[in-house]
Amino acid sequence: MVESVPPMKPVLRMTGISKQFTAVRALSDVDFRLFPGEIHALLGENGAGKSTLIKVLTGVYGLDAGSVELDGQAVRITSPHHAQQLGISTVYQEVNLCPNLTVAENIFLGREVTAAGTIRWRHTRKAAAELISRFGLDLDVGAPLGSYPLAIQQLVSIVRAVQTTTKVLILDEPTSSLDRDEVHVLFSVMRKLREQNVAIVFVSHFLDQIYEICDRMTVLRNGRLVGEHLVADLDRVGLVRLMIGKELTGLEALAESSRAAVGGTVLHAEGLGRKGRIAPFTLDLRSGEVVGLAGLLGSGRTELARLLFGADTADAGKVDVDGTPAALRGPHNAIARGIAFCPENRRAEGLIPELTVRENIILAMQAVRGWTRPLPRERVDELVSRYISALDIRPADPEISAGSLSGGNQQKVLLARWLITEPKLLILDEPTRGIDVGAKAEIQKLVASLAGEGLAVLYISAELEEVLRLSHTIGVLRDRHLVARLDNGPDVTEERILQTIASGAHT
Repeated sequence: MVESVPPMKPVLRMTGISKQFTAVRALSDVDFRLFPGEIHALLGENGAGKSTLIKVLTGVYGLDAGSVELDGQAVRITSPHHAQQLGISTVYQEVNLCPNLTVAENIFLGREVTAAGTIRWRHTRKAAAELISRFGLDLDVGAPLGSYPLAIQQLVSIVRAVQTTTKVLILDEPTSSLDRDEVHVLFSVMRKLREQNVAIVFVSHFLDQIYEICDRMTVLRNGRLVGEHLVADLDRVGLVRLMIGKELTGLEALAESSRAAVGGTVLHAEGLGRKGRIAPFTLDLRSGEVVGLAGLLGSGRTELARLLFGADTADAGKVDVDGTPAALRGPHNAIARGIAFCPENRRAEGLIPELTVRENIILAMQAVRGWTRPLPRERVDELVSRYISALDIRPADPEISAGSLSGGNQQKVLLARWLITEPKLLILDEPTRGIDVGAKAEIQKLVASLAGEGLAVLYISAELEEVLRLSHTIGVLRDRHLVARLDNGPDVTEERILQTIASGAHT
C-alpha cells in the first residue's frame, strides 16, 4: 500500500528489491522511496528485512533482483565506500569512531586538511569547529572524543557522516542508548539537516519518537513491503497492526496478571553500596514480585543490579538470600544462590554470538556444574528443545549461531539460559531495548507469567509505561541514589514518577 506521495521527485528509489541467503528469503520485491528534506521511518519487527534493505542500499550486500536509482539515475552500489562516494552515509547504533582521538581528528579522519603532504592541524580544528557550530553544538574539538558522553559521540558521528555532500543519511537505532534530553539534542540536529534538504532514514523501535520526528514511514513484514504512509495518517494501533500482521492484544491485562500473590523475601539488601557507583540502599525482593527500577540513564539502575549479582563488589552493607547472609563476591556466588542476570548489553556481556543457540542456552547450567562434569548430550538436547519451544525462539534450530538471530530472539536465548537454572531471582536490565513491539509484548507477558509462578524479578527499563505495566513495586533512582519506593497502583503514574525523579525527594 502506497499513500501520500510528496509533490517532488525522490532522491532515492529502490524497486523490486529481493535478497536471499541460502534458504532464507530476507527481502521479496520491496519498493522504497525517499524524498529530499524528509525524515522517513523504516519500521518492522526484528527479522522484517530493515537491516538487509539498508545493507543493500549501502553496498554491504549485492541485490539478487531489483534496481536502485539515485537522483533519477540507475546505480549499482558495490561497497560502503562506493555508497559514501554517491552521497549515502550511515550512522549505526554503536559509535564506531576512535575515542582516543580528538573530536576534530574523528570528524576528518582520512580526510584531513593537508598542504604539501602535511596535515594542517590548526585548519583541521577550525574546519571541525565550523561544522560543529552549524548544528548548534558547542564542543571543544581539540578534546578527546572519549571525554564526551555517548550522546555527543553519536552526534559527532553524524557530523562526520554529513561533512561531505550527503544526499541520504541513514540513522540506525541512534537513540537506543540516549536519555530524553540527549534525544532532544539529536532531533534538533536532524531537523537542521532536514532544512538543508538532506533525506534521512530513521530506524527506531521507539514509536513515540517516530511520531515526534518523522514525516513518512515505510513498514516491512517478513521481508515484504506492507505499507508506506504519512506519519500523520496512521495511528499507533494501525502501525502496530501493520508491523505484526495482527491486533496486539493482551497487553492491557498484564498489569492484572502480574499481580499474583507475593510470597516471602528472597533477597534482602541493607545499606548495600559501592563508592562512586551507587549510594547505599535498602531493598527487598520477594517471590512472585516484580520490582521495577525507574530513572534516567546514569541514575544508578544498572549499578544497583550489578551489585546484587556480584558483578561489582559492594564496599558497604550486606545481602541476605532466603534469610541467610550471602557473600556476593562474584557472579559465581550469586548463581550458586539462585540469582540470574540478563545484562543491558546482551551482545557484549550476555550472548556469545559465535556459539550456537544450544551452546548459549546451556552455558550457565554447565558453569554451575563445573566444566569437569559435562551434562549428558541427551539431557542437553532435551532441555534446549524444551526452552526453544517454551519461549518460541525462531528459527527453532539449536545449531545455528546465536549472533544470526534477531534482537528479540537473542533476548529469548539469554532468558532461556537463566531459566534453565531454575533461579529464585531474575534480574533483567533493559530486556526489551532494541527489539520490536511483537517480541517486546512476548517478553513482557513471559515476565508476568514467571512472577505468577513465584519467581522474584528485578526489572529495569527506560520506558516508564513498561515499568508501570509490569511492576508491583517501583524503585526510583536519581543521581545514583534510590530515592523512592512506590507501591504500584492507580495513583502511581508516569507523571508522578517523573516528578519524583525531578525532585529527588527521599522516601
